[in-house]
Amino acid sequence: MRSVADQSVEELGGRLSVLARQQSDHVRLDGLLHRLRASTHEEQLPVLLELYRLVFPHAFAEESVLWPVMRRVLPDGEELTLQVEQEHQEVNELVTRLERLELGSPEREAAIDRLVDVLREDVRDEEDELFPRLQERVPVDQLRLLGIAWEVVSRVAPTRAHPIVARRPPGNVIAALPLTILDRSRDRLDRMRLRGAGPAEGALHAASSALTRVAHAVEHHPLMRGGEDPSTRVDPKPGVPRGLLVAGALVAVAVPIALAARRRR
Repeated sequence: MRSVADQSVEELGGRLSVLARQQSDHVRLDGLLHRLRASTHEEQLPVLLELYRLVFPHAFAEESVLWPVMRRVLPDGEELTLQVEQEHQEVNELVTRLERLELGSPEREAAIDRLVDVLREDVRDEEDELFPRLQERVPVDQLRLLGIAWEVVSRVAPTRAHPIVARRPPGNVIAALPLTILDRSRDRLDRMRLRGAGPAEGALHAASSALTRVAHAVEHHPLMRGGEDPSTRVDPKPGVPRGLLVAGALVAVAVPIALAARRRR
């Protein structure tokens, strides 16, 4: 079997093929990982934000669209996809840990090093093993249909780490709507803050932190864990008090509205 990395777009089934889309994302990922390695502590934050917006929708679409097909068409599809799901789970756990570590600390740098290593390992497993096997079993027209489905799902998927949520349907599918709204709202706040918000920076940071707490609390709903394999299961901690969730959500919505109104003046 030839690695997907060594094949042309035409060999992969054209630009619509899910394999060509995967290859394209993996090239982008490689560039981001090089940038992350070369970044100072302060430069890491915007690179990580861009990395998250690539990695988590990509993985969510794989878990929702591709892996169920792999498990259906390959005799060892269960084993192959579970290995990648475990890698995805470790990425989620590492990124959640990064949220709590001090910038520039040895623990944070070690977590980033491990994150880079796991992501590179995940790419190799997919390009050298999973996707060539899928290519053998699935005709080109179906690869193109899978590519369209994968693209649609990735565009409306969560963009942050959620280690409590199942890596499989139906749990991850149920989690998609609330977590996507929360994650993409947080992305907007963080981009505004990193561009330089002056006196509003503290409020933006507080709103983003509130959204983080809300999202992690949403993960704890039992419906979000349906279908998961025990090897990717994380025992959840107690949720956030409801009052704090409501307050955090209100702050997260109010801050960007207030800033937008101020810019229009």
